Amino acid sequence: MILPPPTIRARQDSDMAKITDIYSHHVLNGASSWELSPPDVSEMTTRAHALRDGGYPYLVAEVDGVVVGYTYAGAYRPRPAYRFTVEHTVYVDDNARQGGIGSVLMTAIIEACEQRGYRQMIGIIDDSKNLQSIEFHEKMGFEHVGCVKNIGYKFDRWMDQILIQRPLGDGSSASAETE
Repeated sequence: MILPPPTIRARQDSDMAKITDIYSHHVLNGASSWELSPPDVSEMTTRAHALRDGGYPYLVAEVDGVVVGYTYAGAYRPRPAYRFTVEHTVYVDDNARQGGIGSVLMTAIIEACEQRGYRQMIGIIDDSKNLQSIEFHEKMGFEHVGCVKNIGYKFDRWMDQILIQRPLGDGSSASAETE
């Protein structure tokens, strides 16, 4: 599908119904989320506000005034030693897949995290059979760093979880600025 270039902008509360629709489709039809029941708009808004309040970026891709995908970063782990590492999420509307939206969103979230001084980005691919996601992340500079086998059960099968990592900015250098 050929789409015009999307506009990338900060998420707004008015986007949450469309974001919830996009996520619900993935919860019900794919293994990229291991939730079994889609959360409602209120819960998705609560989650978005928690990310905003934590200072993390949350962006949407919009084409012709319609949100066609979203991305955000959040804490990789809650302990303070992980404060320079984020975990990312990217979801694209099923009707806009293969239109380059995922690449634009991934580039935008990487840049937003680098601007905030994060040094490493972690991704979790929630199905080792999701070769499309694995190849996409490799193209975006991520490296496979681990596999946890048979830890998720969805769609009547056990699934592995793939751990991927990408340095951000000075992420591969030995020193770090401390707060």
